[in-house]
Amino acid sequence: MASNPTPLSSYQIRLLAVLALINFVNFADRQVVVPLLPLLRQQMNLSDAQLGSLQTWLLVVLAVASIPCGLFADRWSRTQIIAAGVAVWSLATIACGFASSFMLLLVARALIGVGEAAYAPAAQSMISDSFPYQRRAMSQSIFAAGMLLGGAAGLAFGGIMGELHGWKFTFIIVGLICFIPGLLVLRLPEPPRRPRSEVVPLSSLLSVPAYLAMIVAGTMITFASVSLLTWGTDFAVNYKEFSLREAALSLAVVALLSLLLGVLAGGYLADRIQKKYPYGRILVIAAAFLLAAPFVLLAIQSDEKWVFLTALFIGGFFMSWYHGPVTAVLCDLTPQRAHATAIGVYMFVTQLLGALGPQLVGKISDASDLQLGLQVAVAVMVCGSLLMFLVIYFVRRDGLHHPRLAAFHAEAND
Repeated sequence: MASNPTPLSSYQIRLLAVLALINFVNFADRQVVVPLLPLLRQQMNLSDAQLGSLQTWLLVVLAVASIPCGLFADRWSRTQIIAAGVAVWSLATIACGFASSFMLLLVARALIGVGEAAYAPAAQSMISDSFPYQRRAMSQSIFAAGMLLGGAAGLAFGGIMGELHGWKFTFIIVGLICFIPGLLVLRLPEPPRRPRSEVVPLSSLLSVPAYLAMIVAGTMITFASVSLLTWGTDFAVNYKEFSLREAALSLAVVALLSLLLGVLAGGYLADRIQKKYPYGRILVIAAAFLLAAPFVLLAIQSDEKWVFLTALFIGGFFMSWYHGPVTAVLCDLTPQRAHATAIGVYMFVTQLLGALGPQLVGKISDASDLQLGLQVAVAVMVCGSLLMFLVIYFVRRDGLHHPRLAAFHAEAND
């Protein structure tokens, strides 16, 4: 008979609070550019492909930096790596506000990816090492809730401040705010880890079929998700007759409510179903995107504002189930001293290839219209969700811990 879960310790609460706050400012920083796209298009005379490249190149740099940052996080101080990452992306955001040309803006925006790559694998690894296996998805979902709240705050802040004070001032203020939580992480003790002799070689990690299938599926999901987030506000302004401020605030409220409820529901369901099936968390991810797809398509097609927002709310609720379980699955499949590396490699591939989404959708918009581009993104998302069933096949065939990683000690609570 299952025992009642042990209450969270003060260290676990403090760890989640600090890292969720860093995730909050990180995604506020990333999403603040979205409502500023119409202003940048007008003032810099940019095409939709150029605007999309602002997110694309950030994700490309994030991807390239993720593997070395993940490797470092499995070997050295994770708190120092996170603090350095916060400082880098804060300075890069401030530099965006001083950019005098599109190329300078693009370079500064891309450098934000270096900072993001430094903090994400290290933070998610610390959480997985600090919470029991049975709570892995829920703890990662709380961390992801900071990301979703930050994304909504960035949309609202960018829409309001961009309209009142312009895009330059908006970038500078956001960059200054981002510095603050980076100081808090230095006061966090490192959770205990296994000996460095147990660090898993990258070649062994890449020999696990379930892990490789997760990467392919995650790439498609990232492609779609980043495209929809990047172009959502612009689509509402140009196709649904929203004003810039109305679109930014409406989508921020929808994101705040639907994504926060969804990420917590997804983490809870994933941990519950994982108790019955070794692939329970993967099943939750696959089901979520299949449920989300028809509602996102309805939002794209609808002419009524209320239908557009309601369908986005439901679609966003299901899509956000993904965030906690996916990190939990990556850690489920790998030994403890490979957690940050597994997350870093996953981010490298999914962000690098998924980063093509906003620019490709922008190219489709230039050649045809944005509505078609977003429909393509939804189709790619469905393909990614179906590939999750391939991950389930490999887990059922090989087990959650693949035999090729048997030489490395797994966590005691696994």
